[in-house]
Amino acid sequence: MLIQRLHVSDDRLGGDAPDPQEWPYTIPAIGQLLHEGLEFTQPVTFLVGENGSGKSTLIEAVAEAYGINARGGRGSQTRKTPVQERSPLGQHLELDLTAQGAKYAANRKLKKRSYFLRAETAFDFINYVSSFEYILPGYWQEDLRVRSHGEGYLTVLRTILSEPGLYLMDEPEAALSFMSCLQLVGLLHEAGEGGAQIICATHSPILAATPEADIIEFTDTGAHHTTWDKLELVDHWRRYLAKPEKYLRHLVDE
Repeated sequence: MLIQRLHVSDDRLGGDAPDPQEWPYTIPAIGQLLHEGLEFTQPVTFLVGENGSGKSTLIEAVAEAYGINARGGRGSQTRKTPVQERSPLGQHLELDLTAQGAKYAANRKLKKRSYFLRAETAFDFINYVSSFEYILPGYWQEDLRVRSHGEGYLTVLRTILSEPGLYLMDEPEAALSFMSCLQLVGLLHEAGEGGAQIICATHSPILAATPEADIIEFTDTGAHHTTWDKLELVDHWRRYLAKPEKYLRHLVDE
């Protein structure tokens, strides 16, 4: 484990304290950080909730606070993003690091092991890395432009999850089929067992079922730790697959 807890500080650089009446603190799960913080209890953590529930907002702020490019990529920055240039949450978010986490964050070579995979920017980044005529250290060897989007994703994930580090993921299932998601479950579990910490925002019940992972559900009342079988996401998928017409009759004319 590298990060054991998140909380919001009200005195960064002596600037203005976060206003609970302004975005993103009006999002229940984010506003909760003002007075409770958020604990991480397992090497692999999934953030699950509806669009707009604050999952991506939190993942991006963690990247900024740790020193990873918030647009995605490796944690190779020589310094963290200046506080005043961060997102509204990133300006105040504090990471309570373990001893190992502090060591990784302070060492540029070790920080390079960390990675932020954003679904909306990953494809462009894959093409950018693959365009070089030589192999960039720490990245994949194959030219992923000749593979499908999903195949490229899995190649990237196998490469970046190959050693301990902090791995932030925002909906990595976006380009993956059912079987590819199952492969990713295996990669995530293996990485967690091998000393990595993974914080992943997802809408996938497949990923959320990763063995021994912690699940934090973001709802309209805040964020809370839960189990896979109690997720609203899982309940909806079960009922939809059993009788899709019960959902579709409200959306499609007879």
